[in-house]
Amino acid sequence: MEAWVDSLLTWYRANRREMPWRGHPDPYAVWVSEIMLQQTQVDTVRPYFTRFLKTFPGIASLAAAADEPLLKAWEGLGYYTRVRNMRKAARTMLERFGGKLPRTPAELRTLPGIGDYTAASVASICFGVPEPVVDGNVARVFARFFLLRDDFSAQPPRRRLADRLRPHIEASGAPSDFNQAMMELGALVCTPRRWVCESCPLRAECRAAAEGCQADYPVSKAAKPLPLRKADVLLLRRPEDGAILFSRHAGERLLGGFWELPAKTGCPIPIGRPRRLMVYHQTFSHFRLEMTVRTAPVRAAGPLPEDGTFRWETDLSALPLTTATRKILGHPQRP
Repeated sequence: MEAWVDSLLTWYRANRREMPWRGHPDPYAVWVSEIMLQQTQVDTVRPYFTRFLKTFPGIASLAAAADEPLLKAWEGLGYYTRVRNMRKAARTMLERFGGKLPRTPAELRTLPGIGDYTAASVASICFGVPEPVVDGNVARVFARFFLLRDDFSAQPPRRRLADRLRPHIEASGAPSDFNQAMMELGALVCTPRRWVCESCPLRAECRAAAEGCQADYPVSKAAKPLPLRKADVLLLRRPEDGAILFSRHAGERLLGGFWELPAKTGCPIPIGRPRRLMVYHQTFSHFRLEMTVRTAPVRAAGPLPEDGTFRWETDLSALPLTTATRKILGHPQRP
């Protein structure tokens, strides 16, 4: 085992953060945490992880989950395809793997929502399989360590780095700690804009640290400007009691199944002339949203189609709402 591997493991065991999924005895819980941590910060995930396990404590309960409680448990965490794929994966585990998480990366990759990184992480943490993970943190650490000029946003360079790290994780004798140590180092010490080399266990052999060129690695493409999407929505109140009208987003992709304020075009009930209340802005990973919120007098409150409902603001605890809708309802500018 090379000296840097021993230094990395020693550093991790002394500095690892406490997390509710670390050391958890149930592979299901580890898998849930890994899916939640895809493109989401640790501190954001902590409360969601605890609540999700209380609602869906195992594979069978997740496989049987109805849409609304499933989406409500994920509400606000974003990238909602993840939780739908989790339910599909849970059903596949019941059908093909005896209701248990498969143990090998190859079998894990057959499940919806699991790619190379998640398969390696779950297999190493839960079952001791010596398969290295390569996420953004790991790619950054070793792009600097080895002076690699690959574009790690693409899969082939990530797989080549995994091949390069595989002999080291095998020699470590501790695949779980090795993978978590690499990720932890990238999250705490070797970060995108700040590198604390004096605290880094790889400092002695890191080529970027030796040459003082940490800022040049990893190589990244120039970011493209995000496209702007505009939408007009209505905040409508039922005249007799002030309940708000919501519409359910159609389909299964992205926001499918979530409830939101109805679009101005195609409003399901007759209304008077709308007036503008506010403009809401939100930035997503692939686009920027500009949503104009309007209100209007409601001329008649029903009947509503299946994808429409009136709810009081005090009665939304079980209704999965889009993030934009939640933020608009809680916005200080909103009357």
